[in-house]
Amino acid sequence: MDPISALTRPSGVSGIGSIGSIGGASSLAGLQGKGGISFGKALEDALGNVSKLQDQSTQMAKDFQAESPNVTLEETMIAMQQSQLSFQAVVQVRNKLVTAYNEMMNMQV
Repeated sequence: MDPISALTRPSGVSGIGSIGSIGGASSLAGLQGKGGISFGKALEDALGNVSKLQDQSTQMAKDFQAESPNVTLEETMIAMQQSQLSFQAVVQVRNKLVTAYNEMMNMQV
């Protein structure tokens, strides 16, 4: 399992697609803002971008180790740092979402 899948599938949750079924909500499709893009779609796009950055940095590291003339150490290190920072940002967003979910579940109705 890749790191992104581990983030989007914590224990007991089957993934981003199941967000609409949490708490009895039937669909999140009608909960779009004025921009026309749903939160779920924006989150999915962001996770895809992070995954792509990780794949690119891994490939650049492999190419550098194979002494490819097209990849420099500087480019490889920059790609790895971008990948690391974007992953850390995703982890922070996940932590905030989990905290918000827990607070909502603990509210008195």
